[in-house]
Amino acid sequence: MTNPTVAFVGLGYIGLPTAVVMANSGVDVTGVDVNEANVERINRGEVTIVEPGLEKELKQAIESGNFRATTTQVHAQTYIIAVPTPFTDSYDVDMKYIYSAAEAIAPMLEGDELIVLESTSPPLTTKKMAEKILELRPDLVADGTDNPDNKPVIYFAHCPERILPGKAMEELRTNDRIIGGQTEEATKRATAVYATFCNAELLPTNDVTAEMAKLTENSFRDVNIAFANELSLIADNLGINVWELIELANHHPRVNILQPGPGVGGHCIAVDPWFIVSADPENSKLIHTARTVNDGKPKWVIEKVKEAIAETNASRVAVLGLAFKADIDDLRESPALNIAVDIAEELEDIQFLVAEPNIDELPKRLKEFENAELMDYAVAVDEAEIVLLLVDHKEFKALDKAKLEGKKLVDTKGLWN
Repeated sequence: MTNPTVAFVGLGYIGLPTAVVMANSGVDVTGVDVNEANVERINRGEVTIVEPGLEKELKQAIESGNFRATTTQVHAQTYIIAVPTPFTDSYDVDMKYIYSAAEAIAPMLEGDELIVLESTSPPLTTKKMAEKILELRPDLVADGTDNPDNKPVIYFAHCPERILPGKAMEELRTNDRIIGGQTEEATKRATAVYATFCNAELLPTNDVTAEMAKLTENSFRDVNIAFANELSLIADNLGINVWELIELANHHPRVNILQPGPGVGGHCIAVDPWFIVSADPENSKLIHTARTVNDGKPKWVIEKVKEAIAETNASRVAVLGLAFKADIDDLRESPALNIAVDIAEELEDIQFLVAEPNIDELPKRLKEFENAELMDYAVAVDEAEIVLLLVDHKEFKALDKAKLEGKKLVDTKGLWN
């Protein structure tokens, strides 16, 4: 593909880094997002998320002329959709953001365009997106279908993202990618697009298999984390240090137990397994159980905080971390945030000194509680009788342990054990 033009729909935690990397690889990229304030900031070269290396590359992409952001949909040879895919109460995908993107793209199509869904989705979501676009544009036809009237052809594919927040700029270029076209030609075209910036292996398959592959990857992680979290509950009941237990067990040459924590968060691991459960409840019992274990861990943490308060008669608790993982600002599906909200609501007489180095103000869910205050982590630790560690941010790792003397610790990450 020569001098490809790409419209990247959705400039969030996945969309913005990917669009910038593509632009810096020589692709003409327009980023499209509904958030006008974010679009204005991006066009000024200001990042809207915490991602190491992104700001430098964003400025480079803008200065090169290969990237710009807008709230207005444009025409391009390729559309890549990276919008949220929340789940419904029945754990099926909520299609509203995908359909909204489809409705914006449909009027721009002329024929011969490739439309790629990157958003993590249950099997057949790409098919539903394609059907929606073709419903809006009956003058067009999907590649691989009967076309007796010789209508202009549109190509569809699913290419799931598989990057780790905090390492996005590197992993976008170095992680293997799954390229799932609805047809061989769609796969070929999508491969050419991703080959512009991805130096790793591009793995061809069909769209449904590609959708299921991403869910499988994250469900594998969820099940293994659930094992570690379940061990932490058992070890606590038996008076065993779970961190020592796992370290000893991992000396076996074929054992690699992950680390427990306060739960599982983020838009991938905490969400994707439910899509498999929804697709086949009868045969996904292990995946369902793992989700239940991980979703239940925050309740255990809250009980530990209550026990600590009862033991010490404390009035102030330092809450260290709200993000769903270390060294990022992403609060999506964060067990740390959920814990902070629940204990602030339940324990109205306790002051919660919240420290999250990657945000500037309390999230909306916490602002409504008068007993929650955002402050510097060192001050929070100094003033509190109890220290609740929920996220192992680098700032907390560097904390002088002498500052913790005399404090009651609830350490969900094993940082001080």
